[in-house]
Amino acid sequence: MAAVALAVTDGMLHYELSVAVEIFGSDLTHIVDPWYDFTLCGSGPVHVGRFRLEPDHGFDHLTQADTVIVPGWADTDREPPAELVEAVRAAHEAGARVASLCTGAFVLGAAGLLDGRRATTHWAHTDELARRHPAATVDPDVLYVDNGDVLTSAGKAAAMDLCLHLVRLDHGSADANKIARRLVIPPHRDGGQAQFIATPLPAPGSNHPLDGLFPWALERLDQPLTVEDLARQARMSSRHLGRHFKHLTGTTPLQWLHAQRIRHAQELLETTNATVDTIAAATGMGTATTLRRHFHRSVGVPPDAYRRTFRP
Repeated sequence: MAAVALAVTDGMLHYELSVAVEIFGSDLTHIVDPWYDFTLCGSGPVHVGRFRLEPDHGFDHLTQADTVIVPGWADTDREPPAELVEAVRAAHEAGARVASLCTGAFVLGAAGLLDGRRATTHWAHTDELARRHPAATVDPDVLYVDNGDVLTSAGKAAAMDLCLHLVRLDHGSADANKIARRLVIPPHRDGGQAQFIATPLPAPGSNHPLDGLFPWALERLDQPLTVEDLARQARMSSRHLGRHFKHLTGTTPLQWLHAQRIRHAQELLETTNATVDTIAAATGMGTATTLRRHFHRSVGVPPDAYRRTFRP
């Protein structure tokens, strides 16, 4: 059972903290068994807004965790507590994967974990994070950044995206999607998606101009869809479609389609014994060579290596 520890101290943001508790601290063994061994770690009773928390262990326990989560840090104008910074640094040195939610990135920065790495935080604080930690490459336009052992998210809802991304890495897309359905949220938003998303994807029957387009496209990933095909289905010009798509998803129609094809390929690799050629056809990639190239570029490993992670 993987151990997840949440590093808590006075001055944390209660929403980001509760997101981590809801996902990693809930008993979800009816969905994934075994689930995580979850603990709260702090130096004593913690006040988070109007809430009071009693940590299970001291900060020294962070070194025993496989994953350490650092919630948002409320007052970015002052440095986070030295004991918290030192404990997070020690946990990383001991081999823990460290993830920050929203302005928790300032704690990781103070620990030196962002030096030489890409990172993000809430868009309102990216300039300050970059100023304070010039050795980091701060990206204000993404939902989260995954460096393998160090991960950072943008604000609020993006914290949920990063937590589900961690579940997806540990347990696969199918189980992560089950957790998302339990939380009544979209199953996957790619980390490279823009922070500014004006509205959620329209539900069928909502009378939105793109009503029904997304499920229509998802049912046809095996077909060579073009922007013109999508525009024709939505009954609008390609240029008009592009504007609506950018407003809704923060990306272009083709980039969104590509991300869905890769996601579907991941699910098939995790849950079936289909050959790479068969999966290439099912996801509209055409050939195994094309799938391998795009999959490796997007996921970081070839399809066969990805499958071995989930289906040894």
